Amino acid sequence: MSAAASGDRKASPYMPDSVETPRMPVAPKQALPAGACDTHCHVFGPYDRFPLQHPSSYAAPDAAAPRYLRMLDTLGAARGVLVQPAPYGTNPDALLDALAQGADRLRGIAVADPSVTDAQLRDLYERGVRGLRFVEARDPAGNLFPGSVGFDQVAALAPRMKAHGLHAQLWAPCDTYLRHLPALAGLDLPIVIDHLGSLVPARGESDPVFQLLRGLLAEGRIWMKLTVCRVGTAPDYENARFIHDACTAANPDQVLWGSDWPFVRMGAVAPSADALVDLAHGWLGSDTLRKKVWVDNPARLYGFK
Repeated sequence: MSAAASGDRKASPYMPDSVETPRMPVAPKQALPAGACDTHCHVFGPYDRFPLQHPSSYAAPDAAAPRYLRMLDTLGAARGVLVQPAPYGTNPDALLDALAQGADRLRGIAVADPSVTDAQLRDLYERGVRGLRFVEARDPAGNLFPGSVGFDQVAALAPRMKAHGLHAQLWAPCDTYLRHLPALAGLDLPIVIDHLGSLVPARGESDPVFQLLRGLLAEGRIWMKLTVCRVGTAPDYENARFIHDACTAANPDQVLWGSDWPFVRMGAVAPSADALVDLAHGWLGSDTLRKKVWVDNPARLYGFK
C-alpha cells in the first residue's frame, strides 16, 4: 500500500508534454572511498506509473530509479539519498519505489504537511525515509512554489518527526534563513541545510547569512550539504570555495556531499557529476576528511549500516 503523506493523492495527475534526458557521468578520475554516499539527488518517473502532482516549472527529467542507480554506480557511490522534488507534492510513491529498488543502499527525504498521520510517518521510516523537506521559496505574489511545504509547518511537525526518527531538510533563498533559522535550530530536531545555504559568494564572509550558518554549524545545531553547483560559478566553482572550506572547518562532523543530479533547471549548463566528485576530492584535501564527508557523516545521519 502506498504511504501518501497528505491529500496530494487526490490531486489530478499531471503528465509532462516532454521529458529531458539528464546528463550522465563518466567514472571520476578520483575514486570515492568505500561506502561513499551522494546525499542529494532526485528521481522522476516513469511518468506512466508516477505522474507529477503539480505542473513543473522546469523541464521534467527522464530520471527514473534505474537511470539514477546507474549514475551512482558510475560514480562509484555505494549509497545515495533521494530528495522528493516539489512537482510530486506530498505524494511519495515515486520516491518509495526507488528506495525499494535500491534496497538498503538508499535513503529518502519525503515531503509531508501536518495532516500526515503517525501511521504514515511510521511507514515512511520503515521504507527508508529519514527526513522531511521544507521549502520556503515563493513567487512574486508571495505564494509557495506548488507542491512545497513551507518553513512555518516545521514546528507543528517537529515533535512527531523526532518521535519517528525523521529530521528536517530546508531549502530557501539565503536571506530567508535570517528570518526563520534561529527559531528552527532551537527545535531539538536535526536540521539539514541544502545547497550551501544558497549563499551568494560575492557577499563575502561579512554576509550576515554566512555568519549565521557558519555559527550554527560550528555549534552543531545544523548540518550542511556541500552542494556547489547552484552557488558557485562553473566550471571550477572557485568563487564558492571559501564557503565550502568555512563549513568543513566549522564542523567536519556535520557536513555532507551531494551532486544534485539530475540538475533540474540547469539544461545545457548542467555539470557532470563525476567532475563534481573530482572537485570535492581536491577541496576536501585529506583522506580523513573525505571519509568523514562521504562515508561517516551520512552513515550516522541517515542510518546506513
